[in-house]
Amino acid sequence: MKEKKTVLRLLALLCALCLLFGLAGCGGGTDEPELSESDTTVPTTAAPTTAAPKKTDYNRLTGLDNLSKAAKGKRPVAIMINNIRKSLPQYGIANADLMFECLVEGGITRMMAVFADYTKIPEVCSVRSCRYYFPYFAQGLDAVYICFGCNPTFGQKALNKTGIDYFDGSKNYDTTLFGRDPARLGKYAKEHTAFVKGPNIPDVFKSYKIRTDYKKDKDDYIFDFRKPKEVGKTACTDVRVNFSDSYYSTFKYDKDKKVYYKTHTGNPHMDSRANEQLHYTNVFILETEVGLYKNGPLVQMDWQGGTGYYISYGTMRKIKWSKPTFNDTIRVTDGKGNDIPVNRGNSYIAVTDNNTTVFPGK
Repeated sequence: MKEKKTVLRLLALLCALCLLFGLAGCGGGTDEPELSESDTTVPTTAAPTTAAPKKTDYNRLTGLDNLSKAAKGKRPVAIMINNIRKSLPQYGIANADLMFECLVEGGITRMMAVFADYTKIPEVCSVRSCRYYFPYFAQGLDAVYICFGCNPTFGQKALNKTGIDYFDGSKNYDTTLFGRDPARLGKYAKEHTAFVKGPNIPDVFKSYKIRTDYKKDKDDYIFDFRKPKEVGKTACTDVRVNFSDSYYSTFKYDKDKKVYYKTHTGNPHMDSRANEQLHYTNVFILETEVGLYKNGPLVQMDWQGGTGYYISYGTMRKIKWSKPTFNDTIRVTDGKGNDIPVNRGNSYIAVTDNNTTVFPGK
C-alpha cells in the first residue's frame, strides 16, 4: 500500500511539472495579435476572460479590438476629403483608421479617410471628387467608396473597372447621405461645402442593398500587426513629405503619447469639430513614379509599387511596397520580400513621387 501511495505522489508531481512547463511554452503560438495593456494612445477593449475574441472581431485596419458589435466582420468606408487650403478646416476625420494623401492637379493634395466601423462615422466635411488611383486603393480594402464628383475620364473608368460600390453626391444627391453645410454656405466656395451624413450610412447601405460583409479573400488584417514597439534602429522624430512646391505634410513625434502629429503645409492639421490635431501611430511614405498625364493637368501615378519608409514609435525603416492589381491590398516588405511587422494603431499613408521625403537633421 505504501509503495502504491509513493507511485501516485510521483505521478502527481510529474503531471504538475508537465503542466508548469507546458504553460511556460504557450506564448507566441498564435497568429492573433496580443492586446497591449500599456498602449494607451488608441482606445482598446479588453478581451473577455472566458474566450478570446475571434479574428473577425478585430479591426482589420488597425489590429485593435475596438469595433462595435454591429461592425464586426463588416466592410470599411472610404471618403474623399477636400484638402486644398481654401477648404480648411475639415471635420469628422480625426478618428479615421487610415488616411491616404496623394497629389492631384495644380500641386495640391487630396485625402481619403477610411473608417473600419461604418456605424460610428460622424459627419465628414468637406467631401470632394474622385481621382482614379483612390478607388484602386479603396478596392484593395473592400471598402465602400464615397465622393462628390468624379473626373469624367480616368476617374469614372476606374470606378467602372473596379466595380466598386460607390456613392457620388454630384450624380445621386441623396439628402439622407449628402448635404451642404449651412455654416459654410456664403463663406466658402460651393465646392467646399459638401458633407457626408456619417450617422446615416448604415440606413443608406440597407436602403441601397449594399453588401456590408467582407469578401472572404479580404477577411484578414491589412498588415502583419504586432504589439507596438520600435520598428528600426534609425531614430525618426521628424519627417516631411514634399508633394509639390506648395503643398507638404510634416510629422513630429510625441514620445509620451507615442504618436506623430501632422501639420498641413506648416500649420497644425486640425479636425475643427473634434478640436484635435491629426495624429497617427504609423506613418507610411510610399514613393513611386508620379507625374502629369501627357503634360496635361491630370496626375498619373504608378500605384502598383515602389520603395519608401515605415515610421513608428520614434524610429524608421526602409521598405518596399507593392499592389499588383487594384484588388490587392498594399503589401509592405523588407529587402528580402518578407512582410514587415506593423504596430497596432491608426496609419497615415502618403503616396508621393520618388525622392520627395525629407528627414530634418539627417
